[in-house]
This record gives sequence, C-alpha cells and structure tokens, in this order.
Amino acid sequence: MIIKKETVDGIKVYHVGKNWDDARMADRMNTYVEKSDIKDVIDDDADVFTEDGKLLLRFRKKVLPQEKTELFYDNVKDFAKHISSNRGNATGSETRNVRENPKVMSNIFGYFDRWSPSQKVIFRKAGIKPIVDVRECRFNRDYPDKYKKTIPLIQEIDKLYKKLTPEYYKVQRKKANQTHFKIPGTSFTTITTNINFQTTIHCDKGDDIEGFGNLAVIEHGKYTGGETCFPQYGVGVNVRNGDALFMDVHQPHGNLPISKKTEDTTRLSIVCYLRKNVWLRTQNKTKRMFAKHNKTMKNLGSKDK
Repeated sequence: MIIKKETVDGIKVYHVGKNWDDARMADRMNTYVEKSDIKDVIDDDADVFTEDGKLLLRFRKKVLPQEKTELFYDNVKDFAKHISSNRGNATGSETRNVRENPKVMSNIFGYFDRWSPSQKVIFRKAGIKPIVDVRECRFNRDYPDKYKKTIPLIQEIDKLYKKLTPEYYKVQRKKANQTHFKIPGTSFTTITTNINFQTTIHCDKGDDIEGFGNLAVIEHGKYTGGETCFPQYGVGVNVRNGDALFMDVHQPHGNLPISKKTEDTTRLSIVCYLRKNVWLRTQNKTKRMFAKHNKTMKNLGSKDK
C-alpha cells in the first residue's frame, strides 16, 4: 500500500509498505495475483521505494521508439508463438500439486546455460563434450538476420537501464563486458518473450542477483488487464506499448489476467537480463573460443532439424 506520495523533478515518487507479512507472502507464492490483492495501479511516470528506502521500481511511459518496437515485433513474433512447457514457478507448476507444466507462449533467445533434450541426444551420439556449458539459442542460431533486427530495441532498453538505475547497470555491464556470449552493445545475455502469459507470483531465478530487472510490452489488438504487480505491497503497474518498467525482480511479482477484446489480440512482453551462469562459465574466454564453440554448435544443430 502507498504510505507516502511526493513529486520530485516532475516524477511521482511513492513509498510503499507491506500489505502482507512474510508468512502470508510465502503462502501465496506460485498462485495467481487477484484484483483484490492490488490497492493501487500506477499508470504514470513514477519511482517506487519500499518503506526502508529500497528501490522497488522505476516506470516510464512511451520511451521506446515505435519504429524499433515494431521492427522487433515483426521479426520475433513467429518465434515467440512457439509453445513451451518449461517455465517452472512462473506457471505455478513447481508447487500446488500441478501434475504437468502448463503450455504457454514463452521463449528465450540470446544465450542460455542449459542444453535442450535434443541437444543432449546429439552430444551423446556424436561422443562430443562441448567446450562450455552455454548454448546459442535456436532463434539467433537459425535466424541470424531476424535476430539482428531485434537488437536495436534491446539496445534502447539497455540505454534506459543505464539512465534510470545506473548503480545497478554499472555492476551488470562490467560482467557483460567479460563475456562474448551476450547481446551486442548491451549488458544482457538473454531475452525472454511472453505472449498473453499470466504468470503466477514468483521471484526470478538464474539472472544476475546484483542487477535490476526490466519489462517492456508490445501490443497488437485491444485488451484489459495484464498489470505487473507486487502483491506484498499491494501495488501494480500498467505497462503498455512503448513503456519501460525497471523493477526488483527478486521481490515476489506476477501479473493480473489478460482479457482480450479480439481473438487475435497479442500482448508481447519482453524481459532482458544477464544470465548468471552464462557469465560465470564464459567470462574472460577468448573471442576465438567463442567463434569455435558457436561453429561447433551450429554444425551439430544442422542435424537437429
């Protein structure tokens, strides 16, 4: 709940206190956020701090260029519609006695730190042990031209990250500069895309614990809902087309249901991050090793069609 409001340099600043104690929060993990959980929804430029002075989020409206936003969407939309069943606690599948992982349109590109089941089979049959346990994702491996056209928007998000949360950015960018396994010109190794996906309440895992999270949205068609929420604090943010949200993803968060006005409505959310194990396993490796590893993986990948 909001306990204090002020305006600083034209930006609304909110201080929030906990609606739930930690025991109540633990009990609600991996369940869906409900409208009744959220007391305030932010829809303007704002900074939000917890009552102990820690930054919870920074939100800015219409700061991502439309041309780069549409370029990203046009090149990633087909890939982003692939069905995944491995999103773990974001779908509530790791608790609550869910028997099988829900199938959602949630995908990654860039670099990742786990092999796919089909890749493991190929390694075993070929008797090959990869140089490092990091892989180039299928999208940028198989569709390099489309991948290159997503980079301008990712670089815009990176610039906003540096501008809005420089103290977090500096630490993360230093790590990103130590590896070739990253999105060019950014502090990110990995991108997650979600289409019309309501996540359960969760904390992000696998990213840089010293970094700060982010969320951008691209809309096609009309809908209501989807607000990104921090239910322990009773606050949500209405992130829409061209907006940028920077947030503490290690605090419990999830989003409200998305109600589509037409069947073909698409809400594509984008999350950019530095994956901790990608950095740890590849830091200070040479550019030559990077090229050799990717070439080997491409050659193996050509058998995986």
